[in-house]
Amino acid sequence: MNPFLLTFLYYAMAIAVVVVGLVIFEQITRKYKDWDEIKGRNAAVALSIGGKMIGICIILTFSIIHNDTILETVYWGLFGMVLQLVAYVLFELFTRNFSVEEQLKEGNLAVGIVSFSVSIGLAFVIGASIS
Repeated sequence: MNPFLLTFLYYAMAIAVVVVGLVIFEQITRKYKDWDEIKGRNAAVALSIGGKMIGICIILTFSIIHNDTILETVYWGLFGMVLQLVAYVLFELFTRNFSVEEQLKEGNLAVGIVSFSVSIGLAFVIGASIS
């Protein structure tokens, strides 16, 4: 296949997977709406969402490197996204002293940075495990 066309197809696929991921993350966030908070200049939420976007792209990068087809890349990308969702839920469960969602809604930048870091760190682990 033409390398320019292939690059475009991977690009389009990555955008689609990231958009699906963001829609799903928006649905599991109950205490606020991501884009309303970002429009309101909530840097903590922006970091959290940015980490998820970058995390999904990191997973897709590893998937592109290790798979032969766009379809396999999509499967691994979606699987990695599900694992990112699980990590977000676990992050909320493991912080017993406070609600991550409430802290993000309140603009707690420290929680936003940790959320960003969890997404990026786990994306590398998930991505490295793709075969």
